[in-house]
Amino acid sequence: MNQPTPEPSPTSMQPRSKDALQKALADAVTAVNADSGTIHLLGEDGVLHLQAASPGMPEVVLEKVRIVPVGKGMAGLAVERDRPVDACNIQTDTSGDVRPGAKATGLQGTIVVPIRRNGRAIGALGVGCRAVRAFTPEEIARLEVCADGIARSAD
Repeated sequence: MNQPTPEPSPTSMQPRSKDALQKALADAVTAVNADSGTIHLLGEDGVLHLQAASPGMPEVVLEKVRIVPVGKGMAGLAVERDRPVDACNIQTDTSGDVRPGAKATGLQGTIVVPIRRNGRAIGALGVGCRAVRAFTPEEIARLEVCADGIARSAD
């Protein structure tokens, strides 16, 4: 008896390996001369799960960003809004978009872009800088290309 093939969930559409995600993240960080970054993908539970982080990120920060609800923090807001979310200085940001875990990184200029598959956000690619910084439209476009590559590399 033939069973219909279930629609894959976003987490079942992950790139083939953690190494591939780490490489994609390193490429994105380099593409905009940032200092570090993260990749989160939606799980079957409907929340974002950390899939890759730049080397050297403090464990206390990793614990705070390991699971991010959609609509919370910059990654969750980028997925909910399906558009980039940025802050010139997360240390002094008062928009409500920045969670305490992000502030614990010590970074200042940050941006998160959605990772889209089949027209919907399935994750978030975030990068940050130690200095106050606004990302240019060209840099945002480069990050979106990187995010598209992450989505395309998914099974």
